[in-house]
Amino acid sequence: WTIPQYRRVQAELDGVLGKTRETLTGARVLRAFAREEEETAAFREKNAALARMQRFVGRISALMNPLTYAIINLAVLVLLHTGALQVDAGRITQGELVALVNYMSQILVELIKLANLIITITRALASANRVAAVLSLPSGNAAMAEASAPLPAAPAGVSLSYENAGAESLSDVSFRAYPGETIGVIGGTGSGKSSLVNLIPGFYPATRGSVRVFGTDVKDWPAAALRGKVGIVPQKAVLFKGTIRENLRWGRSDAEDDALWDALASAQAKEFVEQKEGGLSAPVEQNGRNFSGGQKQRLTIARALVRKPEILILDDSASALDYATDAKLRRAIRAMEGGPTVFLVSQRAASIRHADKIIVLDDGQVAGIGTHEALLQNCSVYQEIYYSQFPKEAAAPAGKEA
Repeated sequence: WTIPQYRRVQAELDGVLGKTRETLTGARVLRAFAREEEETAAFREKNAALARMQRFVGRISALMNPLTYAIINLAVLVLLHTGALQVDAGRITQGELVALVNYMSQILVELIKLANLIITITRALASANRVAAVLSLPSGNAAMAEASAPLPAAPAGVSLSYENAGAESLSDVSFRAYPGETIGVIGGTGSGKSSLVNLIPGFYPATRGSVRVFGTDVKDWPAAALRGKVGIVPQKAVLFKGTIRENLRWGRSDAEDDALWDALASAQAKEFVEQKEGGLSAPVEQNGRNFSGGQKQRLTIARALVRKPEILILDDSASALDYATDAKLRRAIRAMEGGPTVFLVSQRAASIRHADKIIVLDDGQVAGIGTHEALLQNCSVYQEIYYSQFPKEAAAPAGKEA
């Protein structure tokens, strides 16, 4: 009876935690639209529902021990009454009756333990089912293994469709990247830039075609080996509670302090880390809230650089940096020992204009591939993006023609 009730408690708890998280992450939006009172009322409603359910289940659990005592003691009374009649009739002895009462007392102790255990188990089962639901989801490796089954003849390029999506996120994308090259990826919002670079470390299996890293299909790479060669800086800068040193060592757990400082220098973060009290031992609060947006981005870039990757993916990870710092960062990465192949995803044309090759995406399809100069001549999508950010350059050719 209590197991389904505890499931309902967990569902109510989900609602409270979901509302809390949503309110905390959107606190500024709430204040901006003066929605504090409505959100407070919604939280109280969900919290009251949880409290009601907790009290209901608590009452059931509270009945377990006294109910068990009552049943066993009633059983002892019945035993004494029946036993007295049997002793009086000479069927059993008084000693045997006392032994039966002692056995009943032992059973009482164990049943009390069982009652407490049932309460714990029912709560654990409600949580275990939720954990099992997460663990039962196939991992990225499993998805890659399933996708490695024979496919039809490969199309001209790679395509990607997300599960239950109505259309392809990427269609017939094909290009080569060579060691040491910088590949710029640009396009409008939702054009598939992040989807493209997420295919490289095998986060998603290609729906059609194949993605090859160092000549081997990513489906044939062991996940740990492949991702050991790839350094990734995601769009959202994520830091973990601890110290700067501990966060940087996510890139390489055995990295010495000299290697950490080198990575910080390349990421243009060395100066502000030196100014922090404790340097590498300076604390990082949850989500890195004691750092500015630009500082967090530079620390996440340094974390990726610590492992000295052969492929470095910067997924719009310098959006909070000013143009001068962004330029210094790109120069420092180019000067790194070993010269990684860099995939630079950005919506800022200035960040990728000096790349060896620029891939222009438009609604999941390649609108053009080439250098900045070539694309300005023959790619209308790139022209539109570039001249919207540099309108003076758009006006200059028109003036010359006039």
